[in-house]
Amino acid sequence: MLKTLKNREFRLLWLGQAVSHLGDQFHLIALPWLVLALTGDPLQLGLVMALAGIPRALVMLFGGAIADRVSPRMLMIVSDILRFGIAAGIALAVATGTVQLWMIYALAIGFGFISGFFLPAAEATLPRVVGERQLAGGNSLMMIADQAAQFVGPALAGSIIALLSSGVAQTPAGMTGIAFAFGVDAASFAFGVITLALMRPVAGFGSDRHPLRDIADGLSFVWNHATIRTLMIVIGLANLMLTGPVFVGLPVLAAQRLPEGAAAFGALLSGYAAGNLIGMAGAGSWRPNSRQLGWFGFAIFPFFAAIYAAIGFATNTWVAAALLVLGGIANGILSINVITMLQQLTPKPFLGRVMSVLMLSMYGLGPISQMLAGWVLHYSTTWLFCGAAVCLIIPAMVALRSRAMWELNSLSASAETTRDQESVQQV
Repeated sequence: MLKTLKNREFRLLWLGQAVSHLGDQFHLIALPWLVLALTGDPLQLGLVMALAGIPRALVMLFGGAIADRVSPRMLMIVSDILRFGIAAGIALAVATGTVQLWMIYALAIGFGFISGFFLPAAEATLPRVVGERQLAGGNSLMMIADQAAQFVGPALAGSIIALLSSGVAQTPAGMTGIAFAFGVDAASFAFGVITLALMRPVAGFGSDRHPLRDIADGLSFVWNHATIRTLMIVIGLANLMLTGPVFVGLPVLAAQRLPEGAAAFGALLSGYAAGNLIGMAGAGSWRPNSRQLGWFGFAIFPFFAAIYAAIGFATNTWVAAALLVLGGIANGILSINVITMLQQLTPKPFLGRVMSVLMLSMYGLGPISQMLAGWVLHYSTTWLFCGAAVCLIIPAMVALRSRAMWELNSLSASAETTRDQESVQQV
């Protein structure tokens, strides 16, 4: 990994994205806290979070096709400039006490739409600035930076919001910390633009085909591959059950039950990120066979169910954070193994589109989950987390009943053999 950092282009990309990831965490804390400060309504929070997810899901596949055609670096620069303007504008509105609910809706829609282009572009940039031998190290460093930001950022942002805000919640003084957090987010985008601009130009591959044809071929490949199709379905169902409780339920839980408020919300997200870091580090030394991975992929759902059910009754910040650390460890181990397996199963010409479908399965059902969470929270926070725990039986049964989930190693070995044969034919 250290050799990868000697690459100037990667170093600029990594530094810019590391700072941007930290800014994302300030945004992740500030946005729900701003909605709750203005409305106190969990349903409004669910709608705002859903509005960020809907446009992102709608344009994600198209964004991936565009990133393969044009310079993904330029796509990232334009995206960061637009997000800088939006974040700086909302920071100014909050600081001057002129922020209104429609502005938050506009922020959510704008960020969601732009992210649908930025995320695939970021995934497409790394392989173009590092060599084949440095790709694994580059991916590891990017993931470490992301998880480190998720560990440090939420707790830091929550603490700053709690420290700087004083007085009535809806007054400028009461939302000083929120304005500062959005300002940090805006500054992180500006820093990202600078580092990307210092990089050498990164060209697109171009294509004579219509982008929709490329998208259709990618979706067809995923659907016709039984193992990949099952993985996408399980991942999508799991995110349907858990996205709402995490991004809508946790801030409401912190506001209603935990005395530390915004700082508690930050601590909960940091605990989950810390668990993911531990799990990802552990995944590097444990390579399960297909049956072990299959059973782990099934067992993680009742494990998650127990954790989220317990969180539904939590009244202590550190107990809830400890539970999320345990959940993060399991998630980190499974995530690394699943992503690696997907990369092994997918031919290189389809890798970008399959990764776009993976991101769609992770984010696509999020808006539905967030809106449902906001509605359930009108009745009970405990019901939300316990209901999610019960519903996790659905992806668990899909994983248990699918034969393809128990043949991952043999399938990946077959895919490796096929790629080796294709390489020989090309030579």
